[in-house]
Amino acid sequence: MTDSALKLTTRLLINGLRFQYLKRRGLPGRPQAVSLEITHNCIAKCVMCNIWKIPREVKDLSMDYWIHLLSSDLLSDLRELDITGGEPFLREDFPKLFSGVCRLKQKNLKSIQSIAVTTNGFLTGRVLECAQEILPKLGDQGIDLVMVCAMDAIGDIHERIRNYPDAWSKVNETIQGLNRLREEFPNLIVGLKTTILPINVEQLEEIARYADTNGLFTIISPCIITDARYLNPDRAHDLVFSQEDIQEMIKFYESDVFLWSYHGETVVQFFKEGMTRKPCSCGFNYFFVRSTGELFLCPLINISMGNIKESPIGDLLHSKKAFQFRRNIGRFPECRRCTEPGLERYALPYEGFTYLSLLLRKGRQKFFELHRHMGLDKYFP
Repeated sequence: MTDSALKLTTRLLINGLRFQYLKRRGLPGRPQAVSLEITHNCIAKCVMCNIWKIPREVKDLSMDYWIHLLSSDLLSDLRELDITGGEPFLREDFPKLFSGVCRLKQKNLKSIQSIAVTTNGFLTGRVLECAQEILPKLGDQGIDLVMVCAMDAIGDIHERIRNYPDAWSKVNETIQGLNRLREEFPNLIVGLKTTILPINVEQLEEIARYADTNGLFTIISPCIITDARYLNPDRAHDLVFSQEDIQEMIKFYESDVFLWSYHGETVVQFFKEGMTRKPCSCGFNYFFVRSTGELFLCPLINISMGNIKESPIGDLLHSKKAFQFRRNIGRFPECRRCTEPGLERYALPYEGFTYLSLLLRKGRQKFFELHRHMGLDKYFP
C-alpha cells in the first residue's frame, strides 16, 4: 500500500470511529459542507420543482446576512460551500458573497477550498461576467469555483423540462463560455447536473457523451419527490418511472459511460431492492438553509431546526430537536428512498467506514479515480 493510501486508510478509520460515537449520542460535528439557497426566485418553471412558485413577496435574506452566517466560528472547518436557488445569478449583489468569503478566508473560513454554484445557465452574459470578476479573487485565496450547469437533455427536451425558451442553446452557450474561461483560470471547474425524469431517461448516454467531449464532470440522478427542498409532492403522479424507464437507468448506471460508480451502485440497489442503503452525515458535518433563513439538517426532510434570523446557529445545531434528529438519521422514510448524490458525497469521508470499504474493494487505482471525480480530496488535507 502506498503512503497516500495508507494515510487515507488511517484517516478513514479515525473518522469512522468518531462518527459512530457522535451518532450514538446525537452530537454535532464541525460542519464541513453547507448549502445555502440564496434566493427562491427563478426564471425557469421546471416540471420537477416548485421552488419558482414561492411568492415574490417572500423576501430572501440579505447578502450581509449570509456573510454574517459564514463568519460563525462553528464554520472554521468548512471545506466546501454550496450555493443554490432558485437561480443564484438573479441576485445582482451575488459577487458580494464571494468578496465576503475571500475576506473571511483569512480568519473564519481558513479551511474552505471550493464554492459550488448551481445555475440553469440561461443568463449567459451575467454568469460569465460574474465568473470573470470573482475568479481572480478566489484564486488569490486558493479557492476553486465549481460551476454546475443544469442540463437535462440535448435539444428540445431540455426546453420542455425547464419551460424556458431556447433553454438548450442558452445553457450550451454558457458552458462554452465557461470552458473558455477555464483556459485563463485554473481554479474554475465546470460540470453538469442532470435530473432524470420519464421524459429524458433515454437521453442519458448522449448527455454523458456531451460532458466527456467538453471535459465536464457529471452529477446524474433521478428526480426526488419531497415537500422540503423541491416542494413538489403534487408532481409525484406525473414523475413516476415505468419499469422500462427503471431498466434503462440501471443499464446506464452499470455502464462504463457513468463515472460516479458509487452513486450508480446505490441507485441501482434502490431500484432493485426498493430501499437505499448508504451512509448519511446530515446534521453532523452538513446543513441546508432556505432563502428565508430556515435551517434544515437535511434538505429532503421537512423538519426545520428554526430560523437563523431568530436564533444563533449554534443554538439551532445544539438544540434538543437537532440531537433527536441526528439520532434518527437513516431511519426516516425519506432516508430509505434517498437518491441525492450530494448528500452521499458529504457523508463518505465523514462516516469513514463505507469509503474505506470502497478503497479495499475497488483497489487503489480505481478508488482514486472515483475520489478525484467526486472532488473529495479537499476532505483529506
